[in-house]
Amino acid sequence: MVQDLSKRLFERAQRVIPGGVNSPVRAYRAVGGSPPFVARGQGCRIWTAEGKELIDYVGSWGPLILGHAHPRVVSALLDAVRRGTTFGAPTEGEVRIAEAICALYPSVDKVRLVSSGTEAVMSALRVARAATARPLAIKMEGCYHGHADQLLVRAGSGGLTLGVPDSAGVPEEIARLTITVPYNDLGAVAAALASNPGSVGAIIVEPVAGNMGVVAPAQGYLEGLRKLADEHGALLVFDEVITGLRLGIGGAQDRYRVRPDLTCLGKILGGGLPLAAYGGRASAMNLVAPEGPVYQAGTLSGNPLAVAAGLATLQVLGEGGIYERLEAHAARLEEGLRAAARDARVPVVVNRVGSLLTVFFTSSPVVDLASALRSDRDRFARFHQGMMRRGIYLPPSQFEAWFVSVAHGDEDIRTTVQAAVDVMPQLL
Repeated sequence: MVQDLSKRLFERAQRVIPGGVNSPVRAYRAVGGSPPFVARGQGCRIWTAEGKELIDYVGSWGPLILGHAHPRVVSALLDAVRRGTTFGAPTEGEVRIAEAICALYPSVDKVRLVSSGTEAVMSALRVARAATARPLAIKMEGCYHGHADQLLVRAGSGGLTLGVPDSAGVPEEIARLTITVPYNDLGAVAAALASNPGSVGAIIVEPVAGNMGVVAPAQGYLEGLRKLADEHGALLVFDEVITGLRLGIGGAQDRYRVRPDLTCLGKILGGGLPLAAYGGRASAMNLVAPEGPVYQAGTLSGNPLAVAAGLATLQVLGEGGIYERLEAHAARLEEGLRAAARDARVPVVVNRVGSLLTVFFTSSPVVDLASALRSDRDRFARFHQGMMRRGIYLPPSQFEAWFVSVAHGDEDIRTTVQAAVDVMPQLL
């Protein structure tokens, strides 16, 4: 039957794909049931294989700030695909998007394009180790920086959702190269640096955490990381794969006025196609081959289709008014969700920064991984199920961000809040 098509597709998928999905959180194990299979998207909506219409707050996990199938992105892609899909050779589009990144991010003198956030972060850390001749990196608990071996230590995102924050197959020798400390705890960073004098080459952080749910930096936290990195000769790396172009066209570093040494971008940068980048000051980036001894390569790096989609997205974002609209709609959503929970007497904390937000089912402030883990995951699962029944598509994990897009309008926000009003009393 048509209404069972997603279930039948999932059954088929499990026979040929581990867990039936190509990224773990998509399996819906944290919220129960089986995942809907998506047939198409337009604006802020998706339609499942069965034809059910849903208001989408996943947005492909962040890239779709303009919504699905934005006409200017689609037009740019059609023009590009007629010229060829990949060349493995330089194109003008690569130069144009690199120039745009350097113009938008004053901390970036030079940039290298890659295909995924994981590649960007892995490469940035390699550059940091080469630039400092030091082996260790400090990361924050609950921050997810992709699935490179060195960084799958106390990671967020799918690791938290599945309850296995570390990965089998990561040698202990590599895991020992990463020191983990709590997010928003400058004292812990200072202590780690003091305990490993002259050995820490990089301090890496999501400037706004998005992979243990949305957690904002405490006042002075990012400034403190900048100061500690300078004092100890480490490079400060901002993982802006989520926040870059999301919290303003200049990302979190512009919003908080803190410049890192190296920046990682992704998601929105590709306009919905696989594209990411890492960049920073020239003295560090000049170490990258063929200019220097740090090797990194990729057959599809700077793919012309992804570059075309990214350039079209950047053009729309640069036309003005976009981020003010996102802020206003996300603020209304936040206020409505708080009110729905308060009226139903359900303990909820809503963390929001710009168009990123997470509803935590807890009564205590969420400022780091430990406080995020106090959330009631069973209550979130029931909330997720209830919202899905009412046509609201949310990330299937307590520890993920919701993404508001330009395509979400007043009526979409009202519909979402009303669904929460209906669901919250059922969670007592």
